[in-house]
Amino acid sequence: MQVQKVKMSDQNLVAVEQPLIEDFLEGLDPKAVLKALFAASQDCIKILDLEGRLLFMSEGGQRAMEVSDFSVIHNRLWPDFWHGDGKAAAEEAIESARKGEPSCFKGFAETLQGNTRFWDVQVLPLGGEIGSPTHLLTMSRDVTELRSADSEIDRLLVDARENEARFHTLADTMPQMVWSTLPDGFHDYYNARWYEFTGMPNGSTDGEGWNDMFHPDDQALAWERWRTSLRTGDPYEIEYRLRHRSGQYRWVLGRALAMRDSEGQVVRWYGTCTDIHEAKQTADSLALMSHELSHRIKNIFAIVNGLIGLSARRFPESKQFAIDIQLRLAALGRAHDFARPHSDESRPIAGDTTLSELLRQILKPYPALDDGRISISGVEVVIDDRSATPLALIFHELATNASKYGALSTLDGRVEISVAVSVDTCAINWIEVGGPIIDDKPERQGFGTKLSTISAESQLGGNIDRRWLPSGLHLTLQCPVANLRRP
Repeated sequence: MQVQKVKMSDQNLVAVEQPLIEDFLEGLDPKAVLKALFAASQDCIKILDLEGRLLFMSEGGQRAMEVSDFSVIHNRLWPDFWHGDGKAAAEEAIESARKGEPSCFKGFAETLQGNTRFWDVQVLPLGGEIGSPTHLLTMSRDVTELRSADSEIDRLLVDARENEARFHTLADTMPQMVWSTLPDGFHDYYNARWYEFTGMPNGSTDGEGWNDMFHPDDQALAWERWRTSLRTGDPYEIEYRLRHRSGQYRWVLGRALAMRDSEGQVVRWYGTCTDIHEAKQTADSLALMSHELSHRIKNIFAIVNGLIGLSARRFPESKQFAIDIQLRLAALGRAHDFARPHSDESRPIAGDTTLSELLRQILKPYPALDDGRISISGVEVVIDDRSATPLALIFHELATNASKYGALSTLDGRVEISVAVSVDTCAINWIEVGGPIIDDKPERQGFGTKLSTISAESQLGGNIDRRWLPSGLHLTLQCPVANLRRP
């Protein structure tokens, strides 16, 4: 008897006697046991003579081989059922078993109904306790579905490798630096442009090595933004200075989006770095030029204001008129601050304001506002510096044109401005009445009108509708409320 130790619930080790197979067979008919096993097995179990002829096939084997009458295939050579290399493998297995050596192989063989199946086969020698084998035992298992699954896996792996190769080729043709990371942010891929730009050896910036490529002053912010995106799954976007292979730092725009599975889980991040150094330098130069030009224009306002003051002292009777003109010039200067292009540092609005307040600032230079011939009504909409400049450009242009050609060019003309909000859209109406009769739509658009359209579409994400009625211009500016201020 064999002895096996097992662990009991009281955690004490006790000896338990486990009987051997011989103990079970005592008193049992071995033939009955074999018959029951052959009947229960789903494998195709066969007994061959030493030449490889079929002498016996189990019930499960007959079902697998689609055999309804075993006498049809009795004494047939077993290797003849196999295709191609399978036949040679079957013959070699028989030869090995005759020598007393078990063997195995896999191959294709047809059932009696002509259906080709893929089989996993074992061939064993059978015989007495001593001497050479007298018969051969073969056990064949139908693994066609497993092979199909393996083939599908192999196909998917090939497709994945091909898709990866296509992605790498596409990424290497892009002018941007392309990279990807695992869901936890571990960088495991960079395209050729990255290594070309940085001059770093392949693989040297994997993992967290990429952060060392940033300018020391930008590293903390880059890490903070990246960790936030990893935690929330939100898109990643930041401008930072990246070390070029020349040793200099160049400004780049970094962006990344998460790729998710069907359940919404992040499975990978894909990102790009775009060299914006020249564009940023150009923007800085333009901002400097704009600031300088604005400074000179405001100096001109100041000089004109001074000349008016000197004239008022020379002609005291015009003092009140001069004060009024000086106030208009000051208001025009404030309107100019809103209407000119701005950088983040030079914007006149640091926080929130309302649309009506902005319109009043823009329209202060025009006497019609004080005369009550310009009215502003409707919903109070909060805006910030994001929309202040394009709105100022649009309504400064409208007021200028109205003063030259429209309702404000006459003493009786009026401008009615109304603001309405519907769901997520803001509509601003500009209606001129009492001005010169309009015969038809102007034949050409001036630069200011074109600039207003561009500002409405590209900066506010909206549109402008102009209707030239005999009574005056009716204009509606529509844009998403969300574009009037930052979230």
